[in-house]
Amino acid sequence: MSQDTRCPVIETKSMSLFERYLTVWVGLCIVGGILLGKIAPGIAQTLDGMAIYVDDAPVVSIPIAVCLFFMMYPIMVKIDFAEVMKAGKAVRPVGLTLFINWAIKPFTMYAIASFFLGTLFYQFIGPDAVDYVKMPFGADLAVGADYGSGKVILVDGVKMLEVPLWRSYLAGCILLGIAPCTAMVLVWGFLAKGNDGHTLVMVAINSLTMLVLYGILGGFLLGVGKLPVPWQALLLSIGVYVAFPLVAGFFSRKWLIASRGETWFKEKFLHVLTPVTVAALLLTLILLFSFKGETILSNPMTILWIAIPLLIQTIVIFALGYLLSKVMGLTYESAAPTAMIGASNHFEVAIATATMLYGLSSGAALATVVGVLIEVPLMLMLVRFCVKTQNWFPHMPEAETSQTDTKEPVSLSQ
Repeated sequence: MSQDTRCPVIETKSMSLFERYLTVWVGLCIVGGILLGKIAPGIAQTLDGMAIYVDDAPVVSIPIAVCLFFMMYPIMVKIDFAEVMKAGKAVRPVGLTLFINWAIKPFTMYAIASFFLGTLFYQFIGPDAVDYVKMPFGADLAVGADYGSGKVILVDGVKMLEVPLWRSYLAGCILLGIAPCTAMVLVWGFLAKGNDGHTLVMVAINSLTMLVLYGILGGFLLGVGKLPVPWQALLLSIGVYVAFPLVAGFFSRKWLIASRGETWFKEKFLHVLTPVTVAALLLTLILLFSFKGETILSNPMTILWIAIPLLIQTIVIFALGYLLSKVMGLTYESAAPTAMIGASNHFEVAIATATMLYGLSSGAALATVVGVLIEVPLMLMLVRFCVKTQNWFPHMPEAETSQTDTKEPVSLSQ
């Protein structure tokens, strides 16, 4: 089989209408959210107030929690965790992926975002520009008290933290940087003709690793950035937005396959979830932008200031993963998904965590949504780059490649 035949350029074959035009839908959500904020400004505030409170502090936003469950559950229910036990057969690509995701990516994100937002774009964002974020869960601070880089003030009778706006954007970038992708990366790996088995294994391992390292690295980097570090809320967000759908996906997958069969599970059940997942993501984005409409309209360049460091971070991490894969002598089928997994972000968890920690109207929440806006077109460009440079790497043996090629195409909407 020739190289060209084995690795065709099929950017759209395995992608649903939603996946193919995700950037367009996000753009429409921005417009719709801004219009909603203008026409009915009380809707988003009312929904944001629907939360589980502990000691008069909003801990879990019920609408966001519901939306995130229906975004995360279809991802988790696809994972066959038995595949994780086979990861030892591919120690080098798995080890490299974990190293880039957890030892490199969070710190490069912090460094790049800090430089651009806190230095290069500081004057454009505004030295005096501030953001009002939620008080840390469990903190009982007096008005006027300092917490990190913030100060406790009263906003409409509610205690809030006033922090520099650029630091709030930095918080959103940090939350993106510590969330390796476990959804769309399945599409990127397939389009690049990577090893689907390796991609699925890393999705499972990253989901499990995130339960521990997301809170540890998030708390550490937020603290280094002199940002509020609500540890209890950070850990709770992991439980609500990652652990719960992970456990629900694991047990429901076993039960459904045992009772209805694997064919029904793949061909019927997973497809039923698709419109619910799409609606949940788009609804979350509309809510976010209905709150941030005034900020965007008053300073439309805000999106650009946030997008530039995120764009550079993605390219840097992809290049590092691709280069190290080449140095380590990995096959193309392992190199492509290894670089893609590190480059892409788990924006669903980042959006939910930023909203939970800092509020629906925070700059941190806006920064995570900008991550969604740029990811799809950028990752498609990187897919094309991989396909065009596949001859830089050795390939898997013909037998293994044919097994991978005969698998059903992996898709977020599968």
